This record gives sequence, C-alpha cells and structure tokens, in this order.
Amino acid sequence: MNWYGMRAHEVEERTNTNVKVGLTEKEAEGRIKKFGTNELDEAKRPSALMVFLAQFKDFMVLVLFGATIVSAFLGEYIDSIAIVAIVIINGILGFFQERKAEKSLEALKELAAPQVTVMRNGKWVKAPSKALVLGDVIKFSSGDRIGADVRLVEASSLYIEESALTGESVPVQKKVEALQGQDVSIGDQKNMAFMGTMITRGAGTGVVVATGMNTAMGQIANMLQNAEQMETPLQRRLEQLGKILIIVALILTALVVLAGVYQGNEVYHMFLAGVSLAVAAIPEGLPAIVTVALSLGVQRMIKKRAIVRKLPAVETLGCASVICSDKTGTMTQNKMMVTHMWSGGELWKVTGQGYEPKGSFLKGEKEFDPAKTKALYQLLTFGSLCNNANIIQKKKAYVLDGDPTEGALVAAAMKAGITREALKGKFEIIREFPFDSTRKMMSVIVRDREGKKFLVTKGAPDVLLQMSQTILWGDKQQPLSELYRKEVQAAIHSLGSQALRTIAVAFKPLKVTDSIEHERDVEKDFMLVGIQGMIDPPRPEVEQAVKECREAGIRTVMITGDHKVTAMAIAEQLGVLPPGGRVVEGVELANMDVEELESVVEDTYVFARVSPEHKLKIVKALQNKGHIVAMTGDGVNDAPAIKTADIGIAMGITGTDVAKEASSLVLLDDNFATIKSAIKEGRNIYENIRKFIRYLLASNVGEILVMLFAMLLALPLPMVPIQILWVNLVTDGLPAMALGLDKAEGDVMKRTPRHPKEGVFARGLAWKIISRGFLIGAVTLVAFIIAYNQHPNELKYAQTVAFATLVLAQLIHVFDCRSEHSIFHRNPFGNVYLVGAVIISLLLMLVVIYYPPLQPIFSTMPIQARDWLLIGGLSSIPTFLLVGSLLTGKKGKKEKPVLYKKGLNLK
Repeated sequence: MNWYGMRAHEVEERTNTNVKVGLTEKEAEGRIKKFGTNELDEAKRPSALMVFLAQFKDFMVLVLFGATIVSAFLGEYIDSIAIVAIVIINGILGFFQERKAEKSLEALKELAAPQVTVMRNGKWVKAPSKALVLGDVIKFSSGDRIGADVRLVEASSLYIEESALTGESVPVQKKVEALQGQDVSIGDQKNMAFMGTMITRGAGTGVVVATGMNTAMGQIANMLQNAEQMETPLQRRLEQLGKILIIVALILTALVVLAGVYQGNEVYHMFLAGVSLAVAAIPEGLPAIVTVALSLGVQRMIKKRAIVRKLPAVETLGCASVICSDKTGTMTQNKMMVTHMWSGGELWKVTGQGYEPKGSFLKGEKEFDPAKTKALYQLLTFGSLCNNANIIQKKKAYVLDGDPTEGALVAAAMKAGITREALKGKFEIIREFPFDSTRKMMSVIVRDREGKKFLVTKGAPDVLLQMSQTILWGDKQQPLSELYRKEVQAAIHSLGSQALRTIAVAFKPLKVTDSIEHERDVEKDFMLVGIQGMIDPPRPEVEQAVKECREAGIRTVMITGDHKVTAMAIAEQLGVLPPGGRVVEGVELANMDVEELESVVEDTYVFARVSPEHKLKIVKALQNKGHIVAMTGDGVNDAPAIKTADIGIAMGITGTDVAKEASSLVLLDDNFATIKSAIKEGRNIYENIRKFIRYLLASNVGEILVMLFAMLLALPLPMVPIQILWVNLVTDGLPAMALGLDKAEGDVMKRTPRHPKEGVFARGLAWKIISRGFLIGAVTLVAFIIAYNQHPNELKYAQTVAFATLVLAQLIHVFDCRSEHSIFHRNPFGNVYLVGAVIISLLLMLVVIYYPPLQPIFSTMPIQARDWLLIGGLSSIPTFLLVGSLLTGKKGKKEKPVLYKKGLNLK
C-alpha cells in the first residue's frame, strides 16, 4: 500500500480510524483476532540433537561409517571402535563450535519497542507494542523506539535514526505532507516512521499502517527465513574427495578379487582381502583433522579480533573474490565530523577522529591556531552555542548525546578549546527556536554577562545567505555585496561537491526593544559568520585494507542506502571506485531483471540508495557470475544479504544483534582491515588443508600399493589392518594436525583468489601424492621383502620392519609437505609444532614395537639394530630422491595464479 502518497484524511479512511480519538479497546481486540499480534514470526530452530546429528551428514563421514560396518563384518572390532571414536570426536568438535543457534528473529523482536503510547477510547495509554493494530494512533518523542510502521500525521522537529534499516548515517527529518511518485525508497519516505527505528529529536504522532511481518522490519525477517545458505567450497571439495576415494576403493576391491581368482584363490577370501584393502585406502583421520585445523584457525582469528560463528566459513574467506561492504559504520566511522571550515574567503581543514576533542586546524599544509582569527573562532563558538548536543567522556571514549550533526559542531569547537561548559558560564540561552524543514534553521537568543542579547542561527547555507545583510570578512563586518555573495556560493558549491554536509552559522545583535516572541521577528538581517562542512569520515585503516585486497585480486564493492554523491566521494577517497567505475542507484536496480543486473554487476563498484531487497539481489547476481562473495554490514538492513553471502561478516561493536546472528564472522573491532587479516588466515588454512591432504593421501597410496603388489606377487600381507589403522590415525594424525598450524608462505596475499570450482587436487597436488605414495609403497615393500627373506619363519618380524619403514618414510615426507616447491624451499624445522609431533609419533612407534603388552595387539616384535640402518636408508628415498626434480618443482619457482574470467575482475 502506498501510504506515503496519501493525505492524512485518506489514511484515516483506509485504516477506519480517527486521529482525534483512536480505536476503542473492542475494535483493537477485533483487529488482533483478524490480523494477529504485532510480532515477528518465529523461525523453527533445530534442537541440540539435530545440530549434533548434522555434523555426520558430510560425505566423508558417511564413508567412514561404511568403513566401520565393513570392519565389524570382517571381525576387526578394534578397527571399528577406533573409527567410530574418531567420527564421534569430529562430531563433538563441530557441534560445540556451531551450537550457538541462529537468533536473528529473536534479535529482530528485541528491536520492537516493549511499550508504546497509544490512543484508546480517546485517551493516551501505555501498552505493549505487540498490542498495536492497523489504525492505532500512537505518539512518540526523543528516545522512543517506533513500535510499528506508522504514517505520520504530526511532526514537531522530528528526527529519526534509520541507519540500521536504510544505511543512512544522518538522522532523517520527518514531515507529514503526502509524497509524489511511485516506488519511493524507504530512506526517502519522509512522512513514514518504521518499526525498530529510534527518535533522536522532536516528537510526533502517527497512524499505524503495518504491523508484524507486514512491516519493513517484517519483510527483512521474511527474507532472513528464506535466505539460502550456500554450501562452502571446502564442503564441496571434501565431498568430491570422498567420492574419489570410494571409487578408488571399489576399483581396488575389484582388482584384488579378479587377480586372486585368476591365481586360483577362493572368491570369498579374496573378496575379504579386497575389502580390507579398500578400507585401508580411506584416511580415517581426515574429517577430524580438517575440523581441528578449522578450529585452530578460529583461535587464531580471535587473536586478530574476529569471531568465527560457522566453522567452514574460515576456509571460505580464502577464496573470496568480492567483498560487498556497507558504507556506514563499516567503511566509515558512523560519526559525523567537521572536516572543512570556510569564513571570510579562507578555508581551513580540520583533523581528528570521530567525536574526540583532539585535532588540528590546517591552513594549507600548516597548523593554525583558531584563536588568532576572529571569524574562525566565532564560527566555532556560535556553532557550539546554537546546539543541544553534548559529548561525554566515558572511560577513554567520547560518546555523543544528541544529534550527530550537532555533535560534529560541538567536537570541532572542543578541538579549539571551546567547551559547552565554558560557554554556559559566559552565556545564558533565554530562548530557542527549534529547527524545522520549512525554515531550515535553528536559532537561540543569548544573553552575555553584560546583559547584551544577540541571536545565533545555524542552518542551510543557501537560506542563511539569502537572509543575511552583512558578512564577517576577516575580522571586520562588511556589507554582503554581490561579489561576496558569489564567493559564498562558490564555497557552498566547493564543499558540497566533496559530499560534505554544509551548515552555515549567522549572528545578529539584538536591541532591548526587539521582540523575541516569534522567530519571524528576529530571523532576518543576519551577519553571515561562515560555513562548516562535515561528513561521516572513512575509517583511517580502510584505504590500505582496500588496496591490499585489490593486490590479492579481491574487488571491494560499496553497497549503501546513502546518497549517490556521498557514496561516490567516500568510495573515491578509499580507492574503491576507480576512474570511470560504474555507480548504480537503487531506482535503476529496481527496474533491472536478473540478466540485466548480472550484465552490470561485474564493473559496478558502488550501489547507492539501495533497499534490503536490492542488497540480496546484488549478492545473488555476483554469486551467479561465479564469485565467492563476502558481505559486510552492521544494520538490520544488511542481515538477509549477510546470511545469503558465501561469508557473512558483521560488526561486533556497532553491529545490531540481527546482523551478528545472521553472520558467519563477527569483527570485534569493527575494523574493515580485520577482513584482510581474516582472508589471509582463510587462504593459509586452505593451503594447510592441502598440505595434510597431500601428506595423508600419500601415506594411503603407499599403503594401498604395498598391499596390492604383495597380493599380486603372491606374498603374505606386509602389514595387518590394525597397523594400517595405527598409521592412519596416530602416525599420520599428529603431524597432519601440526601442519594445520603452519604459517603462511610469503606470497599468499599476492595470489589471486582460487576458482570456486578448483578441485582439491589442482595445481599438481595429485601428481605429488601419487609420486610420493608410489615411492613410499615401493620402499616399504622392499623393506618387507628383504626382512622376510632374512627371517622366512618370522612373518611378524618382516611386517614390523615394513610398519617401521612406512612410518619413518611418512615422518620424513611431512617436512616436504610444508612447501609447494621442495623441502628446502622453507626452513624444514620452522614449525615447532610439527617437530614436536614427529618426535611424539616416533616415540609412539617405538612403544608399539618394543613395549611387550602392545606387541600382541599390533602384531609387532623388536627390530634388530642393524635393520634400523636399512629402514632409515629406505625411508629417506621418497623425499630426497625427488628434490629439485620435475616431480616436485624447482626451488623458488612461483606458483601460477589461478585466474577465471567469471570469478574475477582485476580492474
């Protein structure tokens, strides 16, 4: 319904109400029965049990369950118990990391005001906001939160903070007149007040026109419920890996059965042998190690001021190709700050951060004392005097109490040593004429210590210029000639072109005989003092972060509800908007179909005046073009897009609960630059996962080949299943986890993002696994044959030698896995955790071999000293034979970045 286009009496007719008396209690009860309460719908939440069970739906985990059943069928109960234990541990880790249930809708409900003032039976009464119905008449004033969507019928200097809903940083002044036009965006509906927004100044009355899920907030809640959560690249790749391993296992089973039958063995026994080999082909520890690696990444993220809410999101960050960032509060400080001041033909720049009373005044490039120039000092003094805001120090922070625009004027004066407390000691405000949209100004009548009265006014520069007769030029009052007027107009245009919000300040001495009853009596014949230009400034660290993301092949896109000119200015300042880069407004977006949006989204860097629906469309369009999308934001309006994005990022300090609960990652310091650190961590985690997949699967390939060739050569089994399981879970597990703690290689943020469809075996990993695995299997088989020939009556001894050779070959190989190039490309002992894990694995291997109570369980026996020379020599071959060869890659050779046309735009 187009409520903003209706006049007040039309709204009364449509809602069947009367703004003078409101509804009766009986009418309200009837409408609640008909339309329901003013509440947001609850989303069905998964129980703790369902969250736990969801940890076991991954394909690799299902494969392990299959392995458990097969092992039990073969009578290998110890194997079965070990695999089940690993799977359960993996599930518990994932459960506790993700147990924090999604509370997006509960957080939305908290934004609805618990109490409202509503007219019932002609009287104003307090009522819970959930009792509001269509047609209710409510009133509100500064500090109140709006309880439903309301069409305003009265507004007295009414300003409403809507940044959580629209993204606009400045409170919006409201009016009651009907608006012209169709499809007016929420941010431009000046005669509407929306559920969950806050009154910052003034008072108003309105008619409730939407409640519950029909409100603008309800539409966001509905989008949150329906937002799709994409499967992460890591989940897709691990599922792909699981399927490959199943295919390999089935092929191996078939080969062994066929080979055995060909040699004249019984089909049943060969089938059991083949299945045993297939089970050995599966790296049982992989899902748990991946979970642990991600969890370790989470701990490192916390140290870098980021909390990961959804475990796989850690890795997803590493292949992000686009960051869609909200402007207000994410790239900017969400604090208005005076940056430029003009008076008497001179321009000063103002430095500082937010509302802190610290900063300098610069004339050109030199620091300047404001007290030395009457015009500048009066501009600062009067800006703070004609003001209702206060800046309060709480611990080490400075907090605004009042309107952000007025707060910026107060902070600017404080930087010059002019405080509100000092002004109150010198001047007494005896009358105030509040700002309204008709006059476009605010005035105060002030009396000094000598009893002299004067008027101070601040407001729209063009209006005050028109009403001024003189101007303060330097230290003198001059008639406002046409030449001076052109100077002022040029200054207004210059400041406005930089997307600065401009406020003019004027002064007028009053005579004792002057009437001060009405503003019309005094608001004329001003002396124009000057103009202050302000903006919600960028966070100081964001420009460098955007640059580093660009170097990493990641495009930053600004998506905001703010005006186009403001968005462009901030985007250009931060390096987000390149020369000639496209800027699209919400009105244009609304008229685009999916294909049109996808055709422009690749070269659009700024989206301005957008609605929550638009943000969602933009994220989906980028995903359809092959991008992995990170969406940042802090407001309610960002939540649906945050949830739909591949990685949703919320601000921890300024972020609403809604945005946080919809996100995968929360930035504790609200620092855009933290995203860059998180992306680096994500890329490193993926590289570490590739390292231990390489390490684990090379071991499995070695195990498969040694068992397969032994069967084909009609030799006894070189190792028993429990030994293979020990290698897979213990010997491989500890070093693999230590690889998860490896530091990133130096060029990780100089590479372009991975293609989202890049397989886990890409960039030569498959060949490295096969070549190393082949050699590991070969030397293990050689060690077994030599030992078996020396001790033909001691199969267990030969199996122990093979077991020790496999373990030692793997533990040497793990140091080579630290680099994409060779073992000597990085300091082999640079990862102290890995060194420790290798030492522990070696000691555990010796315990299994030499500790008598464990020997019967693991089918081992003590190895003679001379055979350790054989084991050590053979174990070194797989790693050192290939150093510097084509199989490994030459030292120092840079990895070719993976580029993809759809997924990357490096403009």
